Amino acid sequence: MSKFLISCGGTGGHLSPGIALAEGLVARGHTVMLLISQKKVDARLIEKYPHFDFVRVPGTGFSWSPVGLARCAVTQAQGLVCCLRLVRRLRPDGIVSFGGFTSAGVVFAGWLCSLPVALHESNRVPGLAIRLLGGLARRVYLPPGIRLAGVPAAATRYMGMPVRKEIVRLPAAASRAALGLDPNRKVLVVFGGSQGSGPLNDWLRHNLPALAAEGVQVFCVTGLGKGASGARELKTKTGAPVRAVFTPFCDQVAELLSAADLVVSRAGAGTIAELIRCETPAILVPFPQAADDHQRANAAFFERQGGGLAIDQAFLSTLQNEVLEVIFNDWLLRKFRGNLQRMDRANSLALMLDDLETIVAAPPHGGSSCAPAPSAA
Repeated sequence: MSKFLISCGGTGGHLSPGIALAEGLVARGHTVMLLISQKKVDARLIEKYPHFDFVRVPGTGFSWSPVGLARCAVTQAQGLVCCLRLVRRLRPDGIVSFGGFTSAGVVFAGWLCSLPVALHESNRVPGLAIRLLGGLARRVYLPPGIRLAGVPAAATRYMGMPVRKEIVRLPAAASRAALGLDPNRKVLVVFGGSQGSGPLNDWLRHNLPALAAEGVQVFCVTGLGKGASGARELKTKTGAPVRAVFTPFCDQVAELLSAADLVVSRAGAGTIAELIRCETPAILVPFPQAADDHQRANAAFFERQGGGLAIDQAFLSTLQNEVLEVIFNDWLLRKFRGNLQRMDRANSLALMLDDLETIVAAPPHGGSSCAPAPSAA
């Protein structure tokens, strides 16, 4: 069987598909090591997966500020040295990167050592790392309909994001009970991805009394360091109790999305893939400062496919009315869920696994320039 290095650090949108791929590879008898960043969010996300080998590699994102640019250059050089040593020591059969600032070092190391390198981009606008590194890859996986300059058609495959095996649609009543919610009331889930969203948190706190008055209970994942956790008891117009739960992090993603009648969230590709898998309608609010405005493109595609709605952050003042109109419209929610089922027909993980096995089994492209690292004396 083969040995793979998977670069997937920096955000949940990179780490979650990396873990999904690792699960699939291990299930087929391969061995994996996952390269992650040194950020706290990565450390929190991997707590559920002690059976995998994780290695934290240096690296920070690109910045035009002098200090940020210098830090990026230094940490990326450190990351390249770290990854070269790792590749020479482990001699993997293949390298897979999901983009982000942890990608460059291991992709360059794999290319220098003539190893098969594959890149996966989930966003409708490819990120900087994928654009810069695409020419070094044996395979580039892109969302359907997306093109990447400099990557030959023969190296391109179209598929969605791999989703962790635990992310499945669960019974709504049991999911609500697991989260401490009333199984018989409407549920709105609010979250801003793995790092949270201050504007969405603020919107919810401002509109919470009005939502509760209509009988909507809320579960909000604020993000680490972006708000106090705990539960609040509010009242409907008739005086009945309604619960609102705030937590900085939730690793019960399947329960969270299965409990929801409607989700309000950012528009990262990972979030959208999990919404599709759990058949959960959503109103997406793209993060306006996302690189290359990729979340706006993601949200527009999601809306065109009929999975829910998209709203600009500048129009958050209209979001309360949108939420109330959708969450009590059972016909519209059923329509959204039917569209989400249609969007999830392709098994992206199985397709990617089959293709990766083909790549690593192919004859190498030239000889390797990386000698194995000497053993310790």
